[in-house]
Amino acid sequence: MSAVISPNLTIPPLENGDQLTRVEFERRYNAMPHIKKAELIEGVVYMASALRFKSHGKPHGYMMTWLGTYEAATPGVEFGDNSTVRLDADNEPQPDGLLRIEQGGQSTISEDDYVEGAPELIVEIAASTVSIDFNQKLKVYRRNQVQEYLIWRVLDSEFDWFRLNAGEYIKLEPDSNHIIYSQVFPGLWLDKAALLAGNLAKVLEVLQQGLASQEHQDFVQQLAQE
Repeated sequence: MSAVISPNLTIPPLENGDQLTRVEFERRYNAMPHIKKAELIEGVVYMASALRFKSHGKPHGYMMTWLGTYEAATPGVEFGDNSTVRLDADNEPQPDGLLRIEQGGQSTISEDDYVEGAPELIVEIAASTVSIDFNQKLKVYRRNQVQEYLIWRVLDSEFDWFRLNAGEYIKLEPDSNHIIYSQVFPGLWLDKAALLAGNLAKVLEVLQQGLASQEHQDFVQQLAQE
């Protein structure tokens, strides 16, 4: 008689620095529901450490309030908070925020409820220019055609708004009133000076001006026809 040995099959834990395919990354991530944020960037796993309030939680809340207000006034677009995005075989980030066009846009929602393809706009809350958000992710988002990439570098007290142009990111500068205007989402206006000063009321006031503009009204009509 011979005995058939069937060892227990276990899924290896997801660990920072692992080099994995996107399929294997998802398999391990899904097996560890206690992990709230892990990303695959250029085939390497990055796992978030504990997030502080002033350097991440509060600025993150500001950005979500800003994006959520825009969605509320713009049928046909939707924003996401910490949603996993399937970009390509080696990249599955979980950006702090995103804004996408629902019908006729670059991304879709898969049957298992993931974003697939590049959202039109991504926001990241970064520590500084040395962070992954300002380096590896910028290259990945550019290559995958994310049209606008916003990085709030909290420790540097700086906010960068990049627009994809002929395959390269160019930095959009504020006008004389400190306002930056989205070139993909009409009416999405941001008072950079107010944001960096922590004046959320002014940020939302300027956004409301953008939402009242003719460009935004035309955009809403355009989305309704999709």
